[in-house]
Amino acid sequence: MRAANVYSADCPTRQILDRVGDKWAVLILILLRNQPLRFNQLRRTIEGISQKMLSQVLKSLERDGLVRRRAIATVPVTVEYSITPLGLTLAAAVDPLRDWAERHLKDVSAAQRRYDAQQTSKAA
Repeated sequence: MRAANVYSADCPTRQILDRVGDKWAVLILILLRNQPLRFNQLRRTIEGISQKMLSQVLKSLERDGLVRRRAIATVPVTVEYSITPLGLTLAAAVDPLRDWAERHLKDVSAAQRRYDAQQTSKAA
């Protein structure tokens, strides 16, 4: 197997980076790090995610070996998701990104306002 080159269009590492760059995947992993959660608990906790999107992201995370799905025989069936040991390593890697975003939100917002103001003045 040849060495990974993330700058190559066919590098499989990009699939993993796609997961890391997906805000929904990051939020799900960080939540599941604390405890297993049912589908509807995830949907209620993560504001703005649709049922369809949550389902798609969970399936992708499960396929990647980051999340485990467990169906519990109840009426109706209850589905619970938990993080895998591999998922824990990714959650630990992306949580500092969440922390950075929270700490620098005001700085980024101010930079965006400055940029937008400059673009408006250039257009005038």
